[in-house]
Amino acid sequence: MKSFKMAPELHHPTEIIESPVSWNPLYRTASMAALAVVLLIPVQLFIFIAWPPPETAEGFFDLFGKNAFLGLLSLDLIYLLNNAILILFYLGLYLSLRKTNPSAMLIALILGLVGIAVYYSSSIAFEMLSLGNQYQVAETPEIRQQLLASGQTLLAVYKGTAFDVYYVLNGATLLILSLVMLKGKVFSKSTAIWGLASGILMVVPSTAGTPGLILSIASLVPWIVFSILASRKLLILSRN
Repeated sequence: MKSFKMAPELHHPTEIIESPVSWNPLYRTASMAALAVVLLIPVQLFIFIAWPPPETAEGFFDLFGKNAFLGLLSLDLIYLLNNAILILFYLGLYLSLRKTNPSAMLIALILGLVGIAVYYSSSIAFEMLSLGNQYQVAETPEIRQQLLASGQTLLAVYKGTAFDVYYVLNGATLLILSLVMLKGKVFSKSTAIWGLASGILMVVPSTAGTPGLILSIASLVPWIVFSILASRKLLILSRN
């Protein structure tokens, strides 16, 4: 009996060929984000100097009654926008330095993002606006006292643990980023040094009395230079 050999069934699996991912848009966005962060700094300083924020809940309630928008600005409304933009800047730095030191950059990115998330939990701008509106229409002194007590509690949260954690984590993020830059070849050594200077000055939270306030203001100078230099390099990377 003649034997027949079955021809093997031929399978032709579809090959998925992935084209290289272009990170140019993210680099470009991160570059613009860095410049936006720099441009917002003088705006925040001007508001802080021209209209010093009140020290008490009653002072904020009176301010909200006169100018609600100025009240929100006094409770870091611009800073809320600033930190949202900062996320994009961090992503661009992570992407550009991830091959230099993947472990350190992942830690830096996580610390930075967690810090920003914690900061938003400390924000009380719109809560104070709501209490201020209630304070303006309160009919009895007892209700006003209750609202003032709630406002003081919010102010304690505003300057409390969550903000300090945010500040310290972002300082640590900047130190790690700068150290990776210093050992790598993507960014210049001067960029890394300016970042290190800003990160060191951020070791003490701005809420730590007069020394903390002085150091936080002093940290802005190297931070501005660092951000501008980093923005320029990210823009160059977006064109390659």
